[in-house]
Amino acid sequence: MLGDVKYEQGQYKEAELFYKTALETYRKTLPKDDPTLAEIYQNIGAVHCSMGNYSKALEYFKTALMIREKALSSNHPDLAESYSWVGLVYNSMGNYSKALEFYEKDLEITKKALPPNHPSLASSYNNIGQVYNNMGDYSKALEFYEKAHQIYETALLPDHPDLATSYSNIGQVYNNMGDYSKALEFYEKAHKIREKALPPNHPSLASSYSNIGQVYNNMGDYLKVLEFYGKAHQIREKALPPNHPDLATSYNNIGQVYNNMGDYSKALEFYKKAHQIYEIALPPNHPFLATSYNNIGGVYDDMGDYSKALEFYEKSHKILEKALPSNHP
Repeated sequence: MLGDVKYEQGQYKEAELFYKTALETYRKTLPKDDPTLAEIYQNIGAVHCSMGNYSKALEYFKTALMIREKALSSNHPDLAESYSWVGLVYNSMGNYSKALEFYEKDLEITKKALPPNHPSLASSYNNIGQVYNNMGDYSKALEFYEKAHQIYETALLPDHPDLATSYSNIGQVYNNMGDYSKALEFYEKAHKIREKALPPNHPSLASSYSNIGQVYNNMGDYLKVLEFYGKAHQIREKALPPNHPDLATSYNNIGQVYNNMGDYSKALEFYKKAHQIYEIALPPNHPFLATSYNNIGGVYDDMGDYSKALEFYEKSHKILEKALPSNHP
C-alpha cells in the first residue's frame, strides 16, 4: 500500500491521504466488522500518533481494536498489535498505568502466539521497558530492554532500524542513571544504523542527534550539545508539523543549553516556544508540561525573579502530583 511507503519515509500527511482513500474504497464493499478495515483504521491511527495527535490516534486505534475483538480469536497476533498501539498512545499521553495495562495484554498474547525469538515479542518487551523508564524505574526498564535486544540481535539484520531503536532505548536508561560513557556507546551504535538505513530528514535520525546531544549536555560539553541539538532541530522543522511534541522537545533541549551557559534570555525564548507547543499538543496533566513549567521556573530562579519562579514551580508540582506514581524519584 502506498500509504505504508509514505509512512516509513516519515511523510505523514501524504500517508494519511492514501490510507483514508483506501478506507473509503473498502467501506463501500466490506462489512463494517471486517478485519481489513481494522488494519486501515490502525494505519491512520499510527499516522496521527507520529504527528503527535494522540487523542485522534486513540480514536482510530480503539475503532480498530473493537473490530478485532469481535472478529478475531482471543490469542490472535493482530489483537495483540491493537493492544500495543493503544498502550503506545497512553504512554505518549503520560498515562503510564493505562499504558502498562494494554502493553501487558499485548505481551500475554504475543508470548502464546509467536516463537520466542520473534521480533514482535521484542517489541512487546521494548514497550514495557519504555513505560518503566518513563516512570523512573530504571532497573525494570533495563530488564525489559535487554530482553528485547537479545531477540533483535538474533532475529534482525545488523542494519535494521528496530535494532537502532533498541540500542537507543538502552542508551536512554544509562543516560537517566548517569552512566554517560555507556549512554554514548549505545546512542552512537543506534546513530550509525540510522544513518545507513533511513532518509536524511527522517524523524528517527533527529532523535539520534538529540540523544547524543543530551549526553554531552549532561557532561557539560555545551558546544558539542548545540551542534547535535541544532542538527536534530533542522530535521524536525522539515519533517514534522509545527505543533508536534518532538519539535517542542527540540526547543526545550536548546533552551536547556542556553540556561546552562547562563544566557537566560535565550533560554526563556526557547523554553517558551516549547511550552506553547506542549499546551496545544498534550493533555493538561502530561509530565512533559510539568517539566516545561519547571524549566521556565528554573530560569526565573537563576535570574533572581523568585515570585515568577515560584509561580511556575507550583504549576509544575500540581501536574506531577496527579501524573506520576507516589514513589517516582
